[in-house]
Amino acid sequence: MLEYGIPERNIIVDKQSGKDFERMGYLALKNTMLRAGDTLVIKELDRLGRNKQMIKEELEWLKAHEIRVKILNVPTSLMECDGQDWILEMVSNILIEVMASIAEDERLKNHQRQSEGIQAAKNRGVVFGRPTVRKPENYETVMEKVASGDMKAVEAMREMGIKKTTFYKLKKLYPMEVTV
Repeated sequence: MLEYGIPERNIIVDKQSGKDFERMGYLALKNTMLRAGDTLVIKELDRLGRNKQMIKEELEWLKAHEIRVKILNVPTSLMECDGQDWILEMVSNILIEVMASIAEDERLKNHQRQSEGIQAAKNRGVVFGRPTVRKPENYETVMEKVASGDMKAVEAMREMGIKKTTFYKLKKLYPMEVTV
């Protein structure tokens, strides 16, 4: 972007997924920085978004607000053509349609591959998520004191060497009955 003469203060780096346009960086750019007559330069079309219909709607919004869009990997969007702008716009629209379809398809493929990878890992016995909570050896002894009122929960947590969330998770998993 610097090579295209864009000052660093005007460069927005958006690291969120392009699956939609609810990205903080993009929304800040759209709602506070861009004005009629401005030119928005985008490195690649799929950096704008990954959903064909949403890309088209966003480009229409930008056009309606008189914001020119230059997409570095869509050469026709970079050209100037006095009096024949409609030709460049038509060609750009066709290219954008094709490239938006490719971007959306790529996103869907990535999602499918991710799902397949997760399923393959599960089939191999890989367990996802946090490790299961293990019951301390002194759990029953300590919890009997808690149930009878001889020990407070905070003291029990300290005695068993566990944190509050683990304590209540274990209490739910292994409820103690008080026998009088």
